[in-house]
Amino acid sequence: MKISLIIPVHNEEGNVPIVYKEAKAVLEDLKAKGYQYEIIFINDGSTDKTLEILKELKQKDPLLRILNMDRNRGEAAGLTAGFQKATGNIIVSMDGDGQNDPKYIKDLIAKLEKGYKVATGFRLKRKENFWLRVLPSRIANWLISLFTGLKVRDNGCSLKAYLSPIPKKYQIPHGFHRFLPALFGVKNHEVCEVPIVDRPRMYGKSHYNLKRTFEVIRELFTIPFVLRNSYFYEKFFKLNFWGSILLTGLFLVLALSFSPKFWILEGLSIGYGGISYLIWKNLARFNRAQKEGVFQVEEI
Repeated sequence: MKISLIIPVHNEEGNVPIVYKEAKAVLEDLKAKGYQYEIIFINDGSTDKTLEILKELKQKDPLLRILNMDRNRGEAAGLTAGFQKATGNIIVSMDGDGQNDPKYIKDLIAKLEKGYKVATGFRLKRKENFWLRVLPSRIANWLISLFTGLKVRDNGCSLKAYLSPIPKKYQIPHGFHRFLPALFGVKNHEVCEVPIVDRPRMYGKSHYNLKRTFEVIRELFTIPFVLRNSYFYEKFFKLNFWGSILLTGLFLVLALSFSPKFWILEGLSIGYGGISYLIWKNLARFNRAQKEGVFQVEEI
């Protein structure tokens, strides 16, 4: 059995040597138990010395692979590149900022050995602002579970382990990486959570911003239809949008000509049309990603 550890990084020059050293030690322990392994860093358009440091590490370690993105494409593209290029029977993902402790990789692997298809970390004692990061994350995770039916408490934790066919199913467009593993269509009995203790970032700045809140809401409206049939529902909501445009025009004429009561229907039609447009365009983006891909990398 072979483990592929994939680690997307963007401007993590201070953290990369530490993350590599810690991960290497854990994987060497697993090697003693019969596992082979590879470590894949995905350099996502870093502008600092991240790539130079990775090249130095690779010169000393033939089990280290570097996938160099053509530009900064985001975490979803970085994960997709790692998933698609990984050669292991088991694929483990983790952040490159040092907040994920690699020692928990052993616990994740142990769960897969028991027959689960996915093992995902569940962060305890998070080292982030409660009001700006932790509380919104809890609300988002509750909503994701509600919309997808998958009872995972911490979709945002990057430390996850998969049987290799699972994460190779899709090209993951920007934003949809927050819905892993639900996006891959796994069932509740196939997924196990492992409690992990979160660590503070040691170097660099967090890439978090409030734009993510809108993206989560946008993807929440879309994910149920991705899980059913994204191509069918893209056409469905396209027709719904144009139908709502016609109804909006009709209700406008009726409101102006006959009764103010039609303004209520006018408002409802506009609202439904807006939601239909958002879902239609987001499904189109998802489907386009499956055809065109979301990454371009060169292996160094």
